[in-house]
Amino acid sequence: MGRSKTESFGVRQNRLAEIAKALAHPARVAIVEFLAKQDACVCGDIVDVLPLSQATVSQHLAELKRVGLIKGEIDGPRVCYCIDRKAWNEARTLFSQFLTDVKQCC
Repeated sequence: MGRSKTESFGVRQNRLAEIAKALAHPARVAIVEFLAKQDACVCGDIVDVLPLSQATVSQHLAELKRVGLIKGEIDGPRVCYCIDRKAWNEARTLFSQFLTDVKQCC
């Protein structure tokens, strides 16, 4: 398998791609939409609203947490998740710039 050559691209481009990749699954979009409407949420609450197993939801949560879009705090035997506002604002800015910096060419 070849290298992805991510080092050939800028920090902004790599970060935008990392966030986009994390959001490139409908289950992760559904998780973020659900969390955006909550103050905080336990993983079991998310499992209740998605047609996925606990293990699959946990994998999706781990990926969203890895890129920083959500954060989770251990509360006894449970992990309570919420949107990481700082990372979410960063993502909003990156996507906004990316989607609006287009010149009229055709």
